Amino acid sequence: FWLKGFLCNSNRDTNNHFKFEQLVFSNNMAGGKVANPAPLGLFAFGVTTILLNFENAGISEKTLLNLVLAHGLFYGGAAQFAAGMWEFAAGNVFGASAFSSYGAFWISLAAFLWAHQGGLFAGAQEIDMCIYFCVWGTFSFLLFIITTRISKALTVVFGTVV
Repeated sequence: FWLKGFLCNSNRDTNNHFKFEQLVFSNNMAGGKVANPAPLGLFAFGVTTILLNFENAGISEKTLLNLVLAHGLFYGGAAQFAAGMWEFAAGNVFGASAFSSYGAFWISLAAFLWAHQGGLFAGAQEIDMCIYFCVWGTFSFLLFIITTRISKALTVVFGTVV
């Protein structure tokens, strides 16, 4: 995982700067190089979350929810899930678990909200969404605890999620 370089001096050159290759590329299991999927996963999560917050705050038109749901399925969902699979290929189990799980979160949330709007889950109660978000909040908190043993940068990122 590329953030590990922030904790190890072996990834610094003689001028105490991080090597560009260590920040951008990860070694995959076959020994070749793959691009770092973390920026895709982080941007997918961030952009979709910002759009959802505009909707929740009432700043936007009601039609923004459709855009948020589309982002939840494809950018926040599928693209982030793909970033998680690329993290597996790069050998980063934590990144793979986080990105693929949050990608699945966005896909499931968007699918549920669309189905609920269409009347498929007409009997769903507010407590159902409360339970759903509590479970994901617990998952995020556990990942936050794990990051305290990985890097300070990840701890800050997951601290803002929780």
